[in-house]
Amino acid sequence: MQVAVPLSIAVPAVTASLAYLNARTSFSYDWGLLSNFFRALVRIKIRERRDRVNVFYTLEEHAQSCYGDRTFMVYKGKEWSFKQTYEIVLKYGAWLKSKHGVKPREIVAMDFMNSPTFAFLWFGIWSIGAQPAFINYNLAGKPLLHCVKTSTARLLFVDEELDILTQEVVDAASSEDFRGPGRGGVEIVTFTADIESEVMNTQGFRAPDSDRGGRVATDMGILIYTSGTTGLPKPAIVSWNKCILGGAFAFNWLGLKRDDKMYTCMPLYHSSATLLGFLSMLTGGGTIVIGHKFSTKTFWKEVRESDATVIQYVGETCRYLLAAPPQRDPETGENLDKKHKVRTAFGNGLRPDVWDRFKERFGIGTVAEFYAATEGITGTWNMSCNDFSSGAIGRHGLLAQALLGSTTAIVEVDWSTEQPLRDPNTGLCKSVGRGQPGELLYKLDENNIQKKFQGYYNDKKATEGKILWDVLKKGDAYYRTGDVVRRDEQGRWYFNDRIGDTFRWKSENISTSEVSQTLGLHPSVLEANVYGIPLPHHDGRAGCAAVILSQPATPALLASIANYALTNLPRFAVPLFLRIMTEGGMQITGTNKQQKAIFREQGVDPEKCVEKVVWLKEERKEDGGVTTATYVPFERRDWEEMMGGRVRL
Repeated sequence: MQVAVPLSIAVPAVTASLAYLNARTSFSYDWGLLSNFFRALVRIKIRERRDRVNVFYTLEEHAQSCYGDRTFMVYKGKEWSFKQTYEIVLKYGAWLKSKHGVKPREIVAMDFMNSPTFAFLWFGIWSIGAQPAFINYNLAGKPLLHCVKTSTARLLFVDEELDILTQEVVDAASSEDFRGPGRGGVEIVTFTADIESEVMNTQGFRAPDSDRGGRVATDMGILIYTSGTTGLPKPAIVSWNKCILGGAFAFNWLGLKRDDKMYTCMPLYHSSATLLGFLSMLTGGGTIVIGHKFSTKTFWKEVRESDATVIQYVGETCRYLLAAPPQRDPETGENLDKKHKVRTAFGNGLRPDVWDRFKERFGIGTVAEFYAATEGITGTWNMSCNDFSSGAIGRHGLLAQALLGSTTAIVEVDWSTEQPLRDPNTGLCKSVGRGQPGELLYKLDENNIQKKFQGYYNDKKATEGKILWDVLKKGDAYYRTGDVVRRDEQGRWYFNDRIGDTFRWKSENISTSEVSQTLGLHPSVLEANVYGIPLPHHDGRAGCAAVILSQPATPALLASIANYALTNLPRFAVPLFLRIMTEGGMQITGTNKQQKAIFREQGVDPEKCVEKVVWLKEERKEDGGVTTATYVPFERRDWEEMMGGRVRL
């Protein structure tokens, strides 16, 4: 006997079942991720087939369409439409060609602060078939010369705002053998207001398609340098593939429309602001709002004034904004923290201890976090609208895992060598289980490595150092990220630490990232940069944290931090030393990433540390063996005792 189920009952039941299934499998989330990714891949194929991989054509198409008069770029309140931007770019291209003889496929170095001039020069170089090399404007001296030299450029354009051209730099760069025997030096052009006027008075010229033609998607579009956290910056080849994919994917994945405005004050010399910021808004036909440089004082002011709907962050940006006092209306005293139109914060490096507090304070509903590297071959993505994936660098459901699972591997690390651990019998790497940390690897085509990984420009050794062979089977090849991650049962990816930052103490591996996140949750710790340091007469490296505090480091506060750390961290992971930094004293890169190298080198040697250093002291109570702890000043005599082997930790 069949019983008819009323539609009023059946439809809600089916809807509820589908909703439950979707929640369990993350099907709709995966579909949004994968469909936009494959759409971007199709765009690349079409561009390549039409011999139009140069993204200059995207600007041209918008400028000559019905959207040509729409605002594309905003800077300090001034606006440029797609058409205006295109016309100026043609002037820059003509000037580069006629004044400096720039030829197709030539590399031109540029060292600029964020500004429209950066964009005009960049696309002017592209318009005549040449390629720009973006130099980090924070560099000077030896690192600057290194970047210019490795670019092989004969021309270097420098923003007149930058005070980097010392006589030593000019003499070295202009020497006859600077670029190699018989190749001559570098011509340095400081881009002054007079030169800008000269460019703007030049008749615009559109180079023929042949100057930009003959390129494939894996050819270099831009030379972008790594952050240099582990040494001198390396020139990473950013292919046309990445330029097209990054722009097309990001715009659609974020769900942006032409009316959206993305605000970025992240440096345009870096791939985050370039590919996922500027090029995403260009590709989708939206508006890019450029901030000159990051400042907690101007960030939200410029966001409000521009009506930005998306903001971009990198590294510790959100932590600095969270640590800043609320901005208030000068007339009414109104708290302006949530007075904006931003619905999404987009970027990478937002730490779990900051994530939810940042969203709550500034009233931002969605965090779109990604994990990737300039020289990397792909990344992970996490669109987080609730607390399910809060703090994760990526997220996959069953569909994405089925289609992309074979393209990644997470393998166990041998911390004594900082290399993936090999099985002594097979020689292959060991995959870790769900929830276990290991180095993230990305699959390469062993028969055509360059198809996905173009590596570093003219640096075969560094390029080969990122390729790992015989990983899961003999003859396979993977790209080494150098990062330790873990993936849980719900498909969420979490960053654990950078290989080289993790250190061993008392036979235990300590993740600097996890310790930093824990300390960062103490109400008086604004920022914690954790690293391991060698100590005289001790094995391994002792934990040290450079901290910025919201109040003076009184004995009561130091005791509070010590007991908080002992309560929330394993005993071996509690930092034995704190280095009390002043605001602005923390070592960071131009993209707001923490620097550890100089802190590791200085250790706790009083001759090298100008800041106050304190060390952990514990006492055991008589009544129950309960340990109380505090941090006390680390004096010169303590260091001398340690040097003499009379102090053991």
